[in-house]
Amino acid sequence: MLKTEFKNNVLTAYIDGEIDHDSAAKIRARIDGAAQSLKPKQLCLDFSGVSFMDSSGVGLVMGRYRQMKLLGGNLRVTNVSDANYRIFALSGLEGLGVLR
Repeated sequence: MLKTEFKNNVLTAYIDGEIDHDSAAKIRARIDGAAQSLKPKQLCLDFSGVSFMDSSGVGLVMGRYRQMKLLGGNLRVTNVSDANYRIFALSGLEGLGVLR
């Protein structure tokens, strides 16, 4: 479901599977714990393995965006499928400049 890697002050979270209400809570807890202890300058959420996402995925990204701002870092979201990109764009996340 989630693999993390910390290298060059970048914490990368490779998310795999579906992001719904239940899985988002587990993913959030693991990412937040790693970010709090490692204090990365950048958090990269890799969505290449995400097969489905509902609004919980938007909440997951928004919360990590706020968390990284509080830690003095930034967020980047990569490898987003076209379908998931549309969800992000409709929610206004596209305007944050985090999607790559």
